[in-house]
Amino acid sequence: MKKLLVVVDMQKDFVTGALGTAEARAIVPRVKELVGGAEEVVYTADTHGADYLSTREGKYLPVVHCVKGTAGWEILPEVYRAGAKIFEKPAFGSLALQAYCKENGYDDITFCGVCTDICVVSNALLVKAALPEADVRVVASACAGVTEQKHAAALETMQSCQIIVEE
Repeated sequence: MKKLLVVVDMQKDFVTGALGTAEARAIVPRVKELVGGAEEVVYTADTHGADYLSTREGKYLPVVHCVKGTAGWEILPEVYRAGAKIFEKPAFGSLALQAYCKENGYDDITFCGVCTDICVVSNALLVKAALPEADVRVVASACAGVTEQKHAAALETMQSCQIIVEE
């Protein structure tokens, strides 16, 4: 079985920076544990430019974050595996990640990271759509949502779409 761990947006701005939360900080040890035990790891990185506030997303979420090249854009060093592939994405889901998973024939893809209800769910559903026979899973204890309610709702949505939710 070919396995992959996808660490979604564990960037400084989502953990300790502009959009950081206590919930995101709390999952860092669990994400680090998953990375340490994974055969292969890739990362997604929310990636914006200096013009973020003039973008569609910036109009709905007017908090500058994850601007490429800034400290807030960087993956947290404690969860980053040196040399691992990073998929930069200007929106919630990464079509490049979806294609990578399909092209490389993964049959077990696990997701963790932030935010459960935005980027984790988007990427997990994209991968599940591309690989309907694969085991696509999300580790609930290694994900943090915008709120506890939205975290729970996203987990329920993923379960409804045959994504395996683990603790």
